[in-house]
Amino acid sequence: MITYTDSLTDITSDSLHGGFFVGWPNPPSPLTHYHILANSTAIVLARIADGTVVGFITAVSDGISCAYIPHLEVLPAYQGRGIGTQLIRRMLAKLRHLYMIDLVCDPPLQGFYERLGMQPVVGMVVRNYDRQAGEPLNPAREGKV
Repeated sequence: MITYTDSLTDITSDSLHGGFFVGWPNPPSPLTHYHILANSTAIVLARIADGTVVGFITAVSDGISCAYIPHLEVLPAYQGRGIGTQLIRRMLAKLRHLYMIDLVCDPPLQGFYERLGMQPVVGMVVRNYDRQAGEPLNPAREGKV
């Protein structure tokens, strides 16, 4: 059985091992993943009976008019069970008081989000792939020392 929570109670970086960020060349470490969750405006976690986190979604927001959903991840072994759908529905419900809720995804994923009431738009992004792991900047490595 899957349970959903918006709390990090009983969650540590050790709870976040297990294959999130599939396909990322520089995935965040479990500790950085924990900090991503802890510093987000809103989160929803999917957990199995033993407390293992098998999916999560995050949002950052000004709390007044807009929010951005940067992460939705479900462990590969748990995909196809409706967990991602539940995570999105629960997050959209948490953010329903806002004017705009934005999310960026690759074209193959647009159908998933459209089924949940989102609509495609044209947008622009900057991606610093060397920062993908979310590790602190090292001034010596960046050539600034």
